[in-house]
Amino acid sequence: MPADQQATLDAFRDTIRRATDARTPLRLRGGGSKDFYGQQLQGEVLDTRGYSGIVDYDPPELVITARCGTPLAEIEAALAERRQMLAFEPPHFGAGATLGGAVAAGLSGPRRQAVGALRDFVLGVQVMDGRGDILGFGGQVMKNVAGYDVSRLMAGSLGTLGLILEVSLKVLPVPFDEATLRFALGEAEALERLNQWGGQPLPVAASAWHDGTLHLRLSGAAAAVRAARERLGGEAVAPDQAGALWQALREQQHPFFAPVQAGRALWRVAVPTTAAPLALPGGQLIEWGGGQRWWLGGADSAADAAAVRAAAAAAGGHATLFRNGDKAAGVFTPLAAPLEAIHQRLKASFDPAGIFNPRRMYAGF
Repeated sequence: MPADQQATLDAFRDTIRRATDARTPLRLRGGGSKDFYGQQLQGEVLDTRGYSGIVDYDPPELVITARCGTPLAEIEAALAERRQMLAFEPPHFGAGATLGGAVAAGLSGPRRQAVGALRDFVLGVQVMDGRGDILGFGGQVMKNVAGYDVSRLMAGSLGTLGLILEVSLKVLPVPFDEATLRFALGEAEALERLNQWGGQPLPVAASAWHDGTLHLRLSGAAAAVRAARERLGGEAVAPDQAGALWQALREQQHPFFAPVQAGRALWRVAVPTTAAPLALPGGQLIEWGGGQRWWLGGADSAADAAAVRAAAAAAGGHATLFRNGDKAAGVFTPLAAPLEAIHQRLKASFDPAGIFNPRRMYAGF
């Protein structure tokens, strides 16, 4: 390990041990592009960007390992040179997005419906716990787990369990061909079509419905994409326009999200793809074959929280206050008592003094 990187690790350890001894909170932060996500931010900032760089990249084995402060853009550029990609399309939400922040947030982009979520691509992690000890979990192959899969547990933990130092990820080849189709469909018919197509051998790689229009992305071998286009019909979207569309959806720069940039609350509703249209006022944007539904809240955050969580629960899902709004009602759906007890035990095991991003996920820890 380069001397400067070892010095950065030592500085992390010193800061963590001092905070543990004094029981003062630390705010683990990379580029800060996901600061909006989760509950309140508190504590002294521990900036992870100094611990950066790609540690190992093995294109034939489809594995890349990098340090937490490595910019996502740097990783994606290295993969693109070998026509490979982070298949789960992590959103950046800003130029400074880092690998550690992406894994801690656990967010995935449009291709998630076809390939799986970010956590499904995490092969191994190194973490510094609340004692300043470095712990390793997983490895660089898929079949390396015996018992509890702690490495994937870090995905979406929002830095509440420890400082993610290094991550090994599975990567995938860039598809040989892609095409995007557009259909004029109402919400109910679009959901019905998506569920029909989801049960067929079609190379569907992403979908998005909004305001009477369904977009469908096909990815794979040229022959498979061509056959699917002929079978499905619809209107072909020019490649440059299609690329801009999926990029805008990944980064929430689509016109649907414009009110969010002005401060309006955005709710993320996760439901089974077969769920009927949700009885919520106003427009929605639907992704992941019907499984992810974005809803813009109104002026009354408390009433919105009750309404959207009731609608999500009735459909067999849950709702998250993704951006803006009054977080007093809780960003994430409250945990059932048994699950909360598991979370508490995990937190106590990794962070006994409770210094890492306290109350970033739930008020109790």
